[in-house]
Amino acid sequence: MATWNSRGLRGSALEEFINRTNEKYLENGLALIQKIPTPITPINIDKETRHITLAYFDQKSTVDYIGAVQGIPVCFDAKECHADTFPLANIHEHQVKFMEDFEKQGGIAFFLIFYTHRDEFYYLRFAHLMRFWERAKEGGRKSFRYEELEPEYFLERKNGLLVPYLDGMQKDLAARD
Repeated sequence: MATWNSRGLRGSALEEFINRTNEKYLENGLALIQKIPTPITPINIDKETRHITLAYFDQKSTVDYIGAVQGIPVCFDAKECHADTFPLANIHEHQVKFMEDFEKQGGIAFFLIFYTHRDEFYYLRFAHLMRFWERAKEGGRKSFRYEELEPEYFLERKNGLLVPYLDGMQKDLAARD
């Protein structure tokens, strides 16, 4: 069972960047995206501050964010990567299954990857992830390399948006037509 320690998760930069971007999208009437909290069971609570210091995850979470972009159902997960190789172990089977089912219902699923050492954001299309996923299941690489990514899905910061993932989503939609 996974444990959570509040010191380890204090202030994720990627999550904060996405939350600020989501606020901008909402202000501009472009999207309504919600952060999905992961249910936890507190184990230790600091009596003075009433803060949780140790907890267990109640269940496997599906994705980090869910919502709608101009009538299109959207779900995505955010991951940080500190090297040019992204281990597929960072993505869980239940997440892939959820995203696959989500897309079968007409939604769009994707991953946002923050390459911290390069200060770059990448929109990983679900279809592209599945190529890597299937390759690993067939005994191939259990990771993918930076060089294997589609260059047009790197996100450029603009107009005060830290992670302009709607640009990636627009390209993703166009590739599906």
